[in-house]
Amino acid sequence: MVLAFKNETFRDDFTFSNSPESIRRFPFPFHEDKYMYAVNIEPHVPGPKGTVYEFPIDIDEHYVAEMRDREIVLAADPGRCQALPHMMTAQWDMLELLMTSMARDYPEHFSLTQDGDHWHWINRPLGIDQKFTFGDHTTLPYEPMEYIGRQCQGDFSIQDQRDGQLWMDAGIITTQADWSLDFDIGMNFFEWHGPVPLAHEAGVFERALKFLLNLQVGRPVRRLNWTMTINPRLDTSPENYHKWGIDRTTVTPENVGDKVHLRVELQGLWRLPRSNAILFSIRCYLIKMKELVTIPKWGRRLPRVLETLPPEIADYKGLTRYRQMTIDWLKKYDDGAPTSPGFGPD
Repeated sequence: MVLAFKNETFRDDFTFSNSPESIRRFPFPFHEDKYMYAVNIEPHVPGPKGTVYEFPIDIDEHYVAEMRDREIVLAADPGRCQALPHMMTAQWDMLELLMTSMARDYPEHFSLTQDGDHWHWINRPLGIDQKFTFGDHTTLPYEPMEYIGRQCQGDFSIQDQRDGQLWMDAGIITTQADWSLDFDIGMNFFEWHGPVPLAHEAGVFERALKFLLNLQVGRPVRRLNWTMTINPRLDTSPENYHKWGIDRTTVTPENVGDKVHLRVELQGLWRLPRSNAILFSIRCYLIKMKELVTIPKWGRRLPRVLETLPPEIADYKGLTRYRQMTIDWLKKYDDGAPTSPGFGPD
């Protein structure tokens, strides 16, 4: 499968868009016509051909542009990539997982040759040809997590497991939905989830932690998370709130279709074999309302979901200012017909 990579931007002039194929494979996160909070964890197994679930690591038409955007973020703020000293083994675990997955599933674009500890990695889209010694970080231009993290779509954090807890002790995070690695690094599972409303009272995080502590090697899991973003901006970090926060005030009834984007994260969790840490991947997908309503089922369902969103959730996700405008814009695509069960297009 040879991918055609788009030349586009996620800042300034915002030239990002989805091809019709990219729209159809978008991971729409709502399986029914009302909002319901759920952890929605399922096995991260191969899904239907052509979907975002086909391979463990999804590479798509936005790959080269996203890697260019990551380079911009890291040049301006190196603190978006941090690892505590005891996480080096986990960094190598992550590099091996990503390289082997990408080379196996996208051989036209990536290749990996291994001769003992002597590895040879080729990334054709980015023009990288690197020989290195596995386990010796001095043979790479960056530490292992940053090296492969600069070459793979999505953010990554690595959780160390100790004392019956998970600790966010490493990460490369440049496309986050309003949270900060610099603030969260070294925190435990409950601490970094502290701001989330309603879920604590429901005991969601206690159950999720218990599940994750028992995650097994070779049996990764995944879930979807969602919010909304104004403009196709990947970097909506607290550090840059002064750049993107004002975007929310620019939405009008006339520009909802182009400005308002559904932002969905496909989150994967892997137990790493050497370090026993957990790799958490956060792959961000963006779709503007004009693109979303080209799938009639989604155009009907999204306004119904947004109408049933609890105020606390809308406020936490930063939707309050423009939620009703978005619902009103979407309503003209909702003819009242019933929708079929499940996430995918009809």
